[in-house]
Amino acid sequence: MADGDVPERMQAAAFDEFGGPEVISLRKLPVPEVADDELLIKVWSAGVGVWDAYERQGVLVPEGAEFPIVPGSDGAGTVVAVGSQVTNVAPGDLVYVSATTRPKGGFYAEYAVTKAQYAAKLPEGVPVEHAGAMPTDALTALAGLDTLSLPAGAWLLIFGASGGQGHLAVQLAKRQGLNVIAVASGRDGVALVTRLGADVSLDGHGDPAEVLARIRDAAPEGVNGILAMAGGKTLDRLTEALSDGGVVAYAHGVQPEPSERPGMSVRAYDGVANPQQLQRLNELIEAGPFQVHVAETFPLGKAVEAHRRLQSSHPGKLLLTIV
Repeated sequence: MADGDVPERMQAAAFDEFGGPEVISLRKLPVPEVADDELLIKVWSAGVGVWDAYERQGVLVPEGAEFPIVPGSDGAGTVVAVGSQVTNVAPGDLVYVSATTRPKGGFYAEYAVTKAQYAAKLPEGVPVEHAGAMPTDALTALAGLDTLSLPAGAWLLIFGASGGQGHLAVQLAKRQGLNVIAVASGRDGVALVTRLGADVSLDGHGDPAEVLARIRDAAPEGVNGILAMAGGKTLDRLTEALSDGGVVAYAHGVQPEPSERPGMSVRAYDGVANPQQLQRLNELIEAGPFQVHVAETFPLGKAVEAHRRLQSSHPGKLLLTIV
């Protein structure tokens, strides 16, 4: 089934060799064909994440991908065609996608194909113009909360709370009834997490001893878990605020990995994109106002600049606007 006319070729940002941001260029490529278990999306927006840089460097290349490679694991847009086996979405639906497996190319393009299992209808309250920045980080944040599995009313410390994953984790944690201490980056980061509902907002650039003292003031019996979106000496110092038996959960790729010490445990996790997790994520998002904070947007033709911006600190997410 198809909705409207789909051209044979499209604009896409792609690369023919691995390397720095400069290997990406804008060119005309064929619109990928749709298999029975896939859907074709007219892309509105695409997230720009560190995993895209790893793909560009040749570190995280989707199995089966061939040059020219179109990067982009995250995207949102309108379904324009579906395969015969697809039942969860239909042409005309607004959807978002997190797809690390995509041999036919990613979302740095006017059109993209994905397996239906990685796509979900866009929940109420998230504009499609920003939704492309959300999927992988939101699913990863949800996996981190699942790893900790804290009961409502527990105290959660989120380290790196103003980043792409962190600012979404703040909102998802509050929806699960947790008390959130958000350690953010700088004044802008603190303002962001405060606006998003953190119970206590602290600047991670401050004196670690002072930050630790404020955490203990807020949770004198200790925090029950730490969700770490970054690593380092400050994080290791803040683990002193854990209650006995507390857990530090961190996403694979966080460097340096958190250090263990007696009375606590460290667990790694990965985000999972499947229909069940996508449904859970949508239900949590629709429970109240939800914000995908976009630090900066770039047109498709400026993907090189977006990848250069990845190398510097910024609150929230970076986004390519396709439409």
